[in-house]
Amino acid sequence: MATATRDDIDVLAQAKRALPADYVPHDAEDYMSDAQLNYFRVLLLEWKKSILSAAEGTLQNLQDGPIREPDLNDRASSETDWGIELRTRDRQRKLIAKIDAALRRIDAGEYGWCDKTGEPIGINRLIARPIATMTVEAQAAHERREKISRDD
Repeated sequence: MATATRDDIDVLAQAKRALPADYVPHDAEDYMSDAQLNYFRVLLLEWKKSILSAAEGTLQNLQDGPIREPDLNDRASSETDWGIELRTRDRQRKLIAKIDAALRRIDAGEYGWCDKTGEPIGINRLIARPIATMTVEAQAAHERREKISRDD
């Protein structure tokens, strides 16, 4: 599980490096201005492109041939690695759906606003997690309710 999270962060960092360095959103400007929306649109599209590129690499490796390790331990290790890789790609497939939803929110003028409270999510949170749909406080309350429901 930690590998998938680290991989998601690496792919997002790669997408951020692909952005033009001449603009980074900040709190001093109007919230969700055209420049900010354009920044997040480009970031989300670059993130999606990075994920799809990584998925193509995985697909190519799978097509290159089956695992044929002569040693049983090596074969088991290889199969475990492939299992982790495939779980990561499945997680990223779900992430693409969230990226697409964020792009739709940008088009609808709803991006950057909390789904629960209607308050601004915040530039720093969106830079860290561009697919965020709730403020930190609303997300924490949501997770507490989820935990309580699971414990019952």
